[in-house]
Amino acid sequence: MENDPTCQERESPIAVRAAALTSSAFVRVVHTGSHEQTTVMTVPPDGETGEAVRAGIDQLFLVVEGTAEARVADLALGLWPGDVVFVEAGTRHNIVNRAVVPLRLVTVSAPPAHAPDSVYLTRADAEAATSEYSRRERFSKDTS
Repeated sequence: MENDPTCQERESPIAVRAAALTSSAFVRVVHTGSHEQTTVMTVPPDGETGEAVRAGIDQLFLVVEGTAEARVADLALGLWPGDVVFVEAGTRHNIVNRAVVPLRLVTVSAPPAHAPDSVYLTRADAEAATSEYSRRERFSKDTS
């Protein structure tokens, strides 16, 4: 792997769990690759990620801290630290914080769902920016 030119060198590995535990932002992009993106999310008590259907984007949600309910299509699943939920592209989903403490998640989206290095302090900020980023990405691919 040392001589593989496709491997990106980094000064240090990404401490994703630590980033999830210390971020206060609703969404913080911690890595964007060619085909995937890793974010950390902090959902306040009684908050939610927001119901969404992401056409063309597969997602994985890992609970780092807190408890939640995952609503995926017609299913409702209880989530605890260490649990993972996979959401296939085009599937309606929402993650609802059921705890009195912030819910801390690591998410992986393929392909990327946000502009690289994005930080959104609130759900409203994330929803507005994601819609704009998705629109621009679709437009740039349609005109290529």
